[in-house]
Order: sequence, then structure tokens, then C-alpha cells
Amino acid sequence: MKLNAVGAILAALALAACSGSGGGIFDGSGETGEAGISGDEGSIEQSALRDYEPDSAEYFANLIGNTIYFEVDRSHITEQSVQVLRHQAEWLSRNPNYTILVEGHADEQGTREYNLALGARRAAAVSAYLTDLGVLESRLKTVTYGKERPVSVCSFESCWSKNRRAVTVVEQELGG
Repeated sequence: MKLNAVGAILAALALAACSGSGGGIFDGSGETGEAGISGDEGSIEQSALRDYEPDSAEYFANLIGNTIYFEVDRSHITEQSVQVLRHQAEWLSRNPNYTILVEGHADEQGTREYNLALGARRAAAVSAYLTDLGVLESRLKTVTYGKERPVSVCSFESCWSKNRRAVTVVEQELGG
């Protein structure tokens, strides 16, 4: 019970950090934006910024965010996911030499075939959203894993909700 409350508080804080009008983690000047990091040099976030090069795949995965979540049996982009995808598009526009692979995933409920199709729709929805934000379609690939690659395994909503996702993977650097 305490863990659920702590998780809810952390999630609320993360959403609040992303809700600023400053756009991405960086505003393009090398300074942190409203959704970025400020304050104490010894904070975990400041340490993380020093650990990753801003144009690295690790930075993308750990600080921009590479995962969004979906509702049960749905493939539409939720309001909670919009900020993450905007940050991804901003990072991709600053790093045009990278391509990405969007993985679509589903929870364990339903048949293998249904979940493969649902994962494909989720990956396509993310790809289309990023394209709408200006990412060239030629830089995007999609794949579906359905329920074959869960991040959490149990027969409860707490696990299923973690598996209903799309993961944007920085795949390779082009000619750079």
C-alpha cells in the first residue's frame, strides 16, 4: 500500500515537471528549460546530466524518455504521453543523424495474434505522431512484439499496465 502511494507521488511529480511551457529538457541554448533540471548541483538529476552526452542514445532513453503507455485495448496517444513524444521529436530534430525503431507492446491478456496487431497499431500511432511533429518518416521504423516481451510478469493490472506500451529506441547514427 505504501509503495502505491509513493509511486503515485513520484508519477505526479514527474508529470508536473513535464507540464511546464518550456518545451524539452533543453531549450536549444544548452541551458535547461522549465521541464529540465535546476537547483542543487548535487541532485540526482544534475548527476545524470553529467553522466550522458546530450546527443547520446543513453540520454534519450534516460532523460528524454523512451516509453509511453496505453489504455486497455487502445492505440491512441494519451494526454499523458504527448509531452514525452514532444521531447522525443525535439531531441530527434537536434540529432538528425539518428534513426529510431518504435516497438509496440501489449499486455498478456488476449490472443497472440490480437496482441501482435495491437502492438503494431501502437507503434504506428507513435510513428505517425512523431511524423506529425516533423520527424522524417525515413528515420522511423516500427515493429510489434505483442505480448512477447513483457517488462513485468504477473496477472494483475499493476503488471499489465506496464506492458501496454510503445518504446522508442535510438537505433543507429547515420553517416555522422
